[in-house]
Amino acid sequence: MNRGGATRALHAALPPPLREAVDDFANHLSQVHNRSAHTVRAYVTDVVHLLDHAVRAGIRTPSDLSLAQVRSWLARQRTTGAARSTLARRAAAARTFSAWAHRCGWIPTDVAAPLASPRAQRELPAVLPVHQAAALLETAHHAGRGRSRQKQPPTSDARPASAADTMPGSHSSRHQTGENRTGGAGQHGVPSDTNDPVQLRDLLLLELLYATGVRVSEACGLDIADADPGRRVLRVLGKGNRERTVPYGVPAQQALDAWLRHGRPWLAGPRSANALLLGARGGRLNPTTARGVVARCAAAAGLPPTTPHGLRHATATHLLEGGADLRTVQELLGHTSLASTQIYTHVSVERLRAAYRQAHPRA
Repeated sequence: MNRGGATRALHAALPPPLREAVDDFANHLSQVHNRSAHTVRAYVTDVVHLLDHAVRAGIRTPSDLSLAQVRSWLARQRTTGAARSTLARRAAAARTFSAWAHRCGWIPTDVAAPLASPRAQRELPAVLPVHQAAALLETAHHAGRGRSRQKQPPTSDARPASAADTMPGSHSSRHQTGENRTGGAGQHGVPSDTNDPVQLRDLLLLELLYATGVRVSEACGLDIADADPGRRVLRVLGKGNRERTVPYGVPAQQALDAWLRHGRPWLAGPRSANALLLGARGGRLNPTTARGVVARCAAAAGLPPTTPHGLRHATATHLLEGGADLRTVQELLGHTSLASTQIYTHVSVERLRAAYRQAHPRA
């Protein structure tokens, strides 16, 4: 049984009062706090496992829950080798559930309020250097080369009109270099012999991930109207339904133009609605598929295993190394806390130290 199935089985086995409390808690997270489905699922999974542990200790109603049982549950996780970050997350879930249950009258006191949790150890993320990020994008840029041209682009009367049709094109030095090597490019900086809509989508995905630092779920959630080609900005709906505006550059605009002209019309269907990025069957692109795109392109470029979140790390680090201030990077990434952004300053310092140790004779 997979993890989701195991959690559902534990949930179904809880005594009715506990099961009802869990269901109310899940509704509170999603309806009142606007938590994402992923966040709700994570919290509920932890709470279900906590209550399952407490049931084995003899409780039957939420009011029977005690701090000792919560601590016992966390101690058991620790003895089975759970990481400090996992323990910190589970302790936070227990505190959140306990505080909510007390406010709603499920339990007489907030039993988990005194609970201390281990401080999560924050490891410095691995970051692609600038030249490797450029190699990844060049690989995606030319991925369609050598493929047979089985389709012709839709005619102008069959293709839906898009804002990209009226956008003037300009070419970055990176794309100009690519044109010189490959023997010509289309109007938008995309190789003229690339006529695979999936490849055009993959190129846009990678350009947007690196240009903006958006999360993969945010990229897949974009609608066509969220892109403003005139100002070259995206309207992004992030965690907690918080909206932010993120700029992007000329290469991403060229990829967007090419996708809207020659890619999306081929894949669009009844399931497409207003989604910007589409899957091969016409529905909105799935984050799992997007992760696969990044991994395949990284492997094709000869890079270490790379994820969309790795590109987000790269965006933040390269911005800071290029002179952007911390508050600006925080706003672009959609971090609610500056502490989440400060880790990238440590990444930049560590890379500086590594370069110093390698280059200086008295390092």
